[in-house]
Amino acid sequence: MSILLAGDGKFHYSDGSHKWIPPDPDYDQEVWNEQVRQHLHGHLRNERPKVRVRRIIVG
Repeated sequence: MSILLAGDGKFHYSDGSHKWIPPDPDYDQEVWNEQVRQHLHGHLRNERPKVRVRRIIVG
């Protein structure tokens, strides 16, 4: 089970990995890097989840 906070979608691919390339090619890479670092820091602080996403793997 993945735990995502509201608004986290822009930092994650569908597999839960993090996006290090900004979604808009005109977006400043350094600014994006800092936003991703802050987002990752939120994971490390183990912020209380606001949204829980369950992914069912059929295989």
